[in-house]
Amino acid sequence: MEAEEIERLLAVDREHVWHPYAPMPATAPAHPVVSAEGVRLTLADGRELIDGMSSWWAAIHGYNHPVLNEALTDQLGRMAHVMFGGLTHPPALRLAELLLKVTPEPLTKVFFADSGSVAVEVAIKMALQFWRSQGRPERHRLFTVRGGYHGDTFGDMAVCDPVNGMHHLFSDVLPSHVFAPPPPLWQTGSGDGPDPAYLDELAAMVAAHAHELAAIIVEPVVQGAGGMRFYHPGHLAALRALADEHDLLFIADEIATGFGRSGPWWGCDHADVVPDIMCVGKALTGGYLTMAATLCTDRVADGISSGDAGALMHGPTYMANPLAAAVACASIELLLSRRWRDEVTAISRGLSAGLEPARGLPGVADVRVLGAIGVIETTRPVDVQAVQKIVMDRGVWVRPFRDLIYTMPPYICSPDEIGRITGAMVAAVRAI
Repeated sequence: MEAEEIERLLAVDREHVWHPYAPMPATAPAHPVVSAEGVRLTLADGRELIDGMSSWWAAIHGYNHPVLNEALTDQLGRMAHVMFGGLTHPPALRLAELLLKVTPEPLTKVFFADSGSVAVEVAIKMALQFWRSQGRPERHRLFTVRGGYHGDTFGDMAVCDPVNGMHHLFSDVLPSHVFAPPPPLWQTGSGDGPDPAYLDELAAMVAAHAHELAAIIVEPVVQGAGGMRFYHPGHLAALRALADEHDLLFIADEIATGFGRSGPWWGCDHADVVPDIMCVGKALTGGYLTMAATLCTDRVADGISSGDAGALMHGPTYMANPLAAAVACASIELLLSRRWRDEVTAISRGLSAGLEPARGLPGVADVRVLGAIGVIETTRPVDVQAVQKIVMDRGVWVRPFRDLIYTMPPYICSPDEIGRITGAMVAAVRAI
């Protein structure tokens, strides 16, 4: 593409295109990407950047993967889309089979959604409609922990951190739910157990509100966009046990933690717990198309369907899109066909070694790694543009936020590429 055309398009971008969590007109430049291959993004000026973000944690297989490309183009030649109301199609049915294969056995029903945010909306709606169908409409609130993030739509915003989260501006118009304090940070590998005082606080809060609670909803072990915080699996197990004790539904938001990102298949696997409702997304399609799913148990599905409505009251236009379903099948089959756990373990070791030099540097509050997630937490908010210039000059792309410089690289990154990512992150910390 000619330089003049790039400049013209960038002017359009600045004046007319809204980017995530950005003002309008934009105050920071967007960097034009013209192609992507493997783990590298090629910018319009010819620079290549190792993508340390997996396009917001979705492109776990990298870019332009021949297997995913083939699945997409093969399906494109057959059918790009068809409504899912009253119709069905092989890609969606194959994907449902695969999801049931890789998720815990009690999850038997699959609802396809457009995005992770919608999947969480559906999970919340499932929980609320379940209790209405049981003649218990007073069970209309959710229990969660502060520090969490579940999406940008209204139901999701209501269960995100109400004080330090990205949606506090809307707190006065959102449903009021019950929030426990954030779980204590887990120093992975320390041998420490769950905090007994925190467990007691969780138990007391759930007991006090159980009569009005529909469900407990959390991100298992890793709180993602709310702060890249890791918490002890024992706290997750305790929440599952409290849900059982008080006959509440348990919702696991595995949008960010699923498909191996934290080490095992699912974040819930760290605590060997099984949810009543599970949300999956992001890496589901390998970063090719937007798609997510909400899975639930027979009890939840039967409870909803036996109510006055007789059906779950939700139905996206692009539900079970055949293109997205086909590439999602290929993405899951790729994981099943190769030793992705070894890849994640190698990345984890590389992140731990590469980020260790940041520990103890001035301005660094914490360095933490879990699975293919590496985080440098600083003592004050970072200058995003300054950090991005430093890492881009070193051939790397990461997207900091708040006081966090972090990476969630594609699983196919080599040790050298992980070293370049971590080296750029540490260099940024030293410079700022």
